[in-house]
Formats: sequence, C-alpha cells, structure tokens
Amino acid sequence: MRAFVFLLPLALGGCVVSTIAKTAVDVVTLPVKVASAGVDAVTTSQKEADEKRGREARKEDEQRGKLLRMAQERCRQGKPLPTDNCAALQPR
Repeated sequence: MRAFVFLLPLALGGCVVSTIAKTAVDVVTLPVKVASAGVDAVTTSQKEADEKRGREARKEDEQRGKLLRMAQERCRQGKPLPTDNCAALQPR
C-alpha cells in the first residue's frame, strides 16, 4: 500500500506534464492561427471572385430584362418613350 502512495504522484505527474506541454503548443500555435484567419478574411479566393462576378452578371441580366419588358409594354400601349425602339422590340 505504501508503494502505491509513493507512485501516485509520479503517475499524476505525467498528466500534469502532458497538460503543460499541450498548453505550450496551444500558446505557440495561437499567433499562427490568428494570422491565417486574418489573411483569409482579407483575401478573396478565385472561387469567391467567380461567384461574385456571376451574381453581378445575373443581376445585370435581370435589370436589362426588366427594362426590356417595361419598354415592350409601353410600345404595346402606344406610349413609348423617345428612347424606346418599338420596331426592334416587336416579337418576331
């Protein structure tokens, strides 16, 4: 029984050492993690840039379509604006 009491601190010492080592590794790698997160937040990947261009292109297409439909409706009602080209807007 006495041997067990003497060996207990040695057994627990390994746990403490591994906890201290893990904490040291966490402290050392923290600046790297923070820096990489900052770089990720600031930079744009090629995929993200492509997605953004695609969204902008779809938005522009939707706006052009809306303007075209409005011009067609004005021509159909006989109230075109001076900028409306009703001959080109007629369905074929």
